[in-house]
Amino acid sequence: MTLPLAPPSLTSRLRALRRMAAVFAWTAPSLLIQAVCVMLPGRAKVAFAKLYWAVFARLLGLHVRVIGELASRSSDRPVIYVSNHSSWVDIPVVGGVLDGCFVAKGDVAGWPVVGTIARLGRSVFVTRQRGSTVRERDKMQGLLAGGDNLILFPEGTSSDGSRVLPFRSSFFSVAQSEARPIIQPVSVVYDRLGGLPTGRANRPVFAWYGDMDIASHAWRMSRCAGLRVTVLLHTPIDPARFPNRKAMSHAIWRTVADGAATLRQNRPARPLVVSEVPGDDLVGGGDEAFA
Repeated sequence: MTLPLAPPSLTSRLRALRRMAAVFAWTAPSLLIQAVCVMLPGRAKVAFAKLYWAVFARLLGLHVRVIGELASRSSDRPVIYVSNHSSWVDIPVVGGVLDGCFVAKGDVAGWPVVGTIARLGRSVFVTRQRGSTVRERDKMQGLLAGGDNLILFPEGTSSDGSRVLPFRSSFFSVAQSEARPIIQPVSVVYDRLGGLPTGRANRPVFAWYGDMDIASHAWRMSRCAGLRVTVLLHTPIDPARFPNRKAMSHAIWRTVADGAATLRQNRPARPLVVSEVPGDDLVGGGDEAFA
């Protein structure tokens, strides 16, 4: 798949080389630091993982804009952050903003650099194999009970950045944990390239999907200047408000999709409140998911 970029100049190549070198220079000592943090009691392992991803995103040349307030544990209730997903870059972006462990596809464990840090960050890798479902669910519930928050990408795959795919209700089974988590919807949109608003034609600069190779995608993106991503944090909700997982997943999807559409259209964005969905409105997709 060919990305819509101009032929690389010497300046853009040097920019990419500088960024890639900085990322690896930061990652090498970070692996050792996080390995030590994992063995220590307390939240050092959580705080350093968040710092690592925030610096990682910055070294890639991304300016991360955050709108809204980050939900935190209240009354000993953990938080499940639910975000749309269009790129491998989502991991450093949301990892540097949100305070939680990732629930990621099993493929991520094999990614260079990203996979190693994800494992040290105690991510849960979901394989979707029938025999491992209970074990993976129990691990997620154990993290919540042990004081951690979780970060979910319930689309189950990455999109092309022009829409938010329907959420899979099965991802929300962990919300029924005895830890009684709250949920915060999150919309993530890569909205500036070269300092100008992005459009459908240049979203593949950020979006990683289909048969794109992660190494070549990272190289192409790193050549670009003026990169910005906006993380829109919506109002947290209590899962107990909804009669079932299907109703909850669709209501959260609609909120995330509406927020993402607003950002893609370069309109002023604000956190949204999740509303209950009527029984006859429980179908995935919709005009609000496209822009």
